[in-house]
Amino acid sequence: MCVFFTEGATVRLEGGANRCAGRVEVHGGGQWGTVCDDYWDMRDAHVVCRELGCGYPLFAPRWASFGQGTGPIALDDVACMGSETSLFNCGHTGLGVHNCFHYEDASVVCSDSAEEPGTYTGPRVRLADGPDECSGRVEVYYSGMWGTVCDHEWDLHDAEVVCQELACGRPRQAPRFHHFGMGQGLILLDHVRCLGNETSLLSCSAAQMGLHDCHHLEDASAICSGRTPVRLVGGSSRCSGRVEVHHGGTWGSVCDHGWDLRNGGVVCRELGCGAALLAPHGATFGQGEGQIWLDDVACNGTERSLTECNSRGYGRHNCDHSNDASVVCTG
Repeated sequence: MCVFFTEGATVRLEGGANRCAGRVEVHGGGQWGTVCDDYWDMRDAHVVCRELGCGYPLFAPRWASFGQGTGPIALDDVACMGSETSLFNCGHTGLGVHNCFHYEDASVVCSDSAEEPGTYTGPRVRLADGPDECSGRVEVYYSGMWGTVCDHEWDLHDAEVVCQELACGRPRQAPRFHHFGMGQGLILLDHVRCLGNETSLLSCSAAQMGLHDCHHLEDASAICSGRTPVRLVGGSSRCSGRVEVHHGGTWGSVCDHGWDLRNGGVVCRELGCGAALLAPHGATFGQGEGQIWLDDVACNGTERSLTECNSRGYGRHNCDHSNDASVVCTG
């Protein structure tokens, strides 16, 4: 391996949301060219982020995560120590010398591309390119970007968490191998291992964010039964826990005033969890956060959903979260 330096060479990131994230391109020999991802790692990304004044690297994606470039491939086998002031000061095979194709274009996501903490309040998981909002390729939101999930170890437990998080009922299938088409951009999660009772896919065990050994051919998907506005949180399974309902785009708890087995029975049946064994009061499965959506719920026991039962109306209550209602179902 030789070191090849070009006087006045510059670097840029293309295809990202801003100048601090994207496909790495260098300017040498009078033209812009891409960088092959052979041996590409965080030390190389450190040099790029520093050279651009973009902070430190969050990810060093491979496999043309921000789209394939056009024109020449300028650098290959880049091997930085991490302290260099320019990518051209790192070891490489020489300008224009490579054995790659553009589907191997290297990328970088730097810290200055990330949003300020707390500025994004939208969903962290979505299903893309499916026939409806409850079926599709699984994508997660992190640091200002959406990315896909690799299907290594992907199963119904993982899909169950996604379906519950999106208020989409129960999982019917957990397809692998880009069932709903290949995503673009980052692959953010790999080796996801959910128990099935987590409230978010981002709470499940997984490899470090952005660390993977996949290609978009292995994008994971989920097919859920359909929208349901009720879930149980904090229990040992999806069929026990604190009762929460989805309204106005957010989840909120239910006050235990008047809470009984008839109300619990409606919840259990709605979730496909059998009958109600217990209808605990007093935040038995922990106190919720945010909204308390329902109070004085009074079901007759035949309703298809808890939201069809009589109550004070959404957001009307005289409770605090120490009064959160719960259910334990036979399922």
